[in-house]
Amino acid sequence: MKSFRLISMQIADENNLTDIDFQEGLIINKEDESGTWLMEVFVEEKYVKHFEQACSDHTDVIVQVVITKKENDPAAFRSQVCKVKRINGYASILLKGHLTKIQNDYPALLLEHLLEQGLAGDELLKEFKEKITARPRILLPKKV
Repeated sequence: MKSFRLISMQIADENNLTDIDFQEGLIINKEDESGTWLMEVFVEEKYVKHFEQACSDHTDVIVQVVITKKENDPAAFRSQVCKVKRINGYASILLKGHLTKIQNDYPALLLEHLLEQGLAGDELLKEFKEKITARPRILLPKKV
């Protein structure tokens, strides 16, 4: 097993990403034959609603995370919420998931995202140059 620090997390649905601010986050590659990863985040209680429904319904949640350094490309996981434990206004969220097979071409995803925002010409070029080095989180392709 290998563990890594989580830098950021977002929950994806068909149309958008919801940033999940957390105090601490950890992701573990179990290095098993099924490619299982475990994620745990310690969040403010206001984010619990995003996880509790999926936990009770046993539905998959697509989370997009950045691991180790903010400059790294986001990785998407099809996950299940295993446990939500409330602790004094916060909650510990445990997820188990697998990497998804989405396109991992950050420049193309970024360009598509900026075009969807209606940017063109010099404005598009300026935003692209700025964000290609900053590597902000962007929406996943609609087919996950």
